[in-house]
Amino acid sequence: MLGSVVSRPPLGVLGSGVARLEGYNWSYAVTCSDPGSWLAGGPVGCLRPGESGRNVAQEICSAPQLFSDNPQEVQVKQGILGDCWFLCACVALQKSKYLLTKVIPPGQPSWTDETYTGCFTCQVWQFGHWVEVTIDDRLPCLGGKLCFSQCQTEDVFWLPLLEKVYAKVHGSYEQLWAGQVADALVDLTGGLAERWILKDPGRSMERERTGASELGEFHAFIVSDMLHLSRVSGNEIILLRIRNPWGRRCWKGRWREGGQGWSQLDPIVASELLSQIQEGEFWVEEEEFFKEFDEITIGFPVTEEGQLQSLYTEKVLSHTQNLCGSWVKGQSAGGCRNNNSFPMNPKFWLRICEQSEVCIALQQKPRKYCADWAGRTQNLTHLAEKGPSLTEGIQGQNYQAVGLHVWKVEKRRFNLPKTLSAPPVVGTICHSYDREVHLRCDLAPGYYLIVPSTFLKNAESDFLLRVFSTGRICLSEIKPPPTDAALCEELPPGEWETVQLQGCWKNGQSAGGSRNFHSFHTNPCFPLSVPAGTEERSMKVTLRQHCQDSKCRPIGFHIFQKLKKTRLHAADLETEHFQKWNQQSAIRLVEISGMVMQ
Repeated sequence: MLGSVVSRPPLGVLGSGVARLEGYNWSYAVTCSDPGSWLAGGPVGCLRPGESGRNVAQEICSAPQLFSDNPQEVQVKQGILGDCWFLCACVALQKSKYLLTKVIPPGQPSWTDETYTGCFTCQVWQFGHWVEVTIDDRLPCLGGKLCFSQCQTEDVFWLPLLEKVYAKVHGSYEQLWAGQVADALVDLTGGLAERWILKDPGRSMERERTGASELGEFHAFIVSDMLHLSRVSGNEIILLRIRNPWGRRCWKGRWREGGQGWSQLDPIVASELLSQIQEGEFWVEEEEFFKEFDEITIGFPVTEEGQLQSLYTEKVLSHTQNLCGSWVKGQSAGGCRNNNSFPMNPKFWLRICEQSEVCIALQQKPRKYCADWAGRTQNLTHLAEKGPSLTEGIQGQNYQAVGLHVWKVEKRRFNLPKTLSAPPVVGTICHSYDREVHLRCDLAPGYYLIVPSTFLKNAESDFLLRVFSTGRICLSEIKPPPTDAALCEELPPGEWETVQLQGCWKNGQSAGGSRNFHSFHTNPCFPLSVPAGTEERSMKVTLRQHCQDSKCRPIGFHIFQKLKKTRLHAADLETEHFQKWNQQSAIRLVEISGMVMQ
């Protein structure tokens, strides 16, 4: 079991591919030596002159190493930076070999290798992509000692190096001051995380706290184990093993070392449990846990094959698809369901092919980031120059209030206003200022309409929609008909599914030419699946080439109907069995852009 819990004041409310970050206009990994500007303005710059500096690992200890085989030596310890939320998420890497090697790729030269250049490369998941970030091994120090995060022993460096990577992603160390554990878990796993509120923030002031005086405020802890035990009296008791990232014991409850609670257990069992705890760890009874802590965050398990598992059923969510979208003022930022403009919001088709457990996640892009959806982050160094901004965890500062609703539809062409006026089959309880919200549901086969929305009308933001499922799915964006008046007369009214595919013609491989050539069958082929049914369907197919006007070539395409579920062979394209578009089909082709010059 691995989770994170938060203790805070009674009234406190806190709000697949890899893209290499190297090149002329990208901010990370341009060189191994990091510019000092991304450290400016942060806690290092606030220290008195002569006290702070950046030391390489060999200056901190005589024999630095990235990892240690001794579990006690790699325990997470927090420094003077308030990033306990990130450090709690880092513990997830220690529980999974797959995640650890994903985030910190093995085989990199280190301090004992002759080829070591002083650099390390890690990967962080950002908005649908695993992004490579390269740093040097110079770390913030005070008096020659690490002043931010570190492992239990000072010669193990995976944690402070990863902290530096994450600081670089955010623009500076300062930007790591205060945040949500769930966000860090997603960034380090590429999966999902849930945050459960354990008590009503408005009423928690009435609750008396017995052991929280030393727990700190707005502080995150790690839940590393949970045991079901029997008291000497025969009654059952649940104990949770908690770790404080500060690395010191701070619990004064009944189950502290030498506390009265241990007399309720068999002495042998009590002695065994007490011998397991390390520096900064303590045991808490379930009743005490719910009394002293305010919320718990838990990440979805990830298998060693890199697939997400359900938090509720442990089923593998082996099918996943992602799509990007935007809320644009005056076009697609329709606001919540209270607004008449709600149908303006982006809409997506979700086809469920078999009974499935499904998780639908909506992640919005923070306003302070300047990253495109290919995973390239544009010049982050200017963020640190804007001065202090400790608002990562405050509602409304970096995120819109967003929600997600899903409707079941019986057919692809439907009345949109009528559908949206009916209750959704599933939806978020309210709009939330969190970076990501998600739904978990069991869905029957069929078509579903997904509508992500912001609470406020005309609130602009980019977002990423992710769907995880135990069964086969198909996710696509719905786009309204074009505004061209002549074309609109030919297009039946309704919502249109839009699918875009990319390809290329390569000389000697896939540039087969027209049907006049025997090599025609080597051209790129794309399967087109049409749902069964007798009603008429409309389709528009367009082929575009991407090049300068002076370099455009005559292009075209053909559509063949394959009548049997057999493998397509090259000779089939030349037989009468594969006739060009079957006019008796139930599909009406509204437009084919065949021979075009773009």
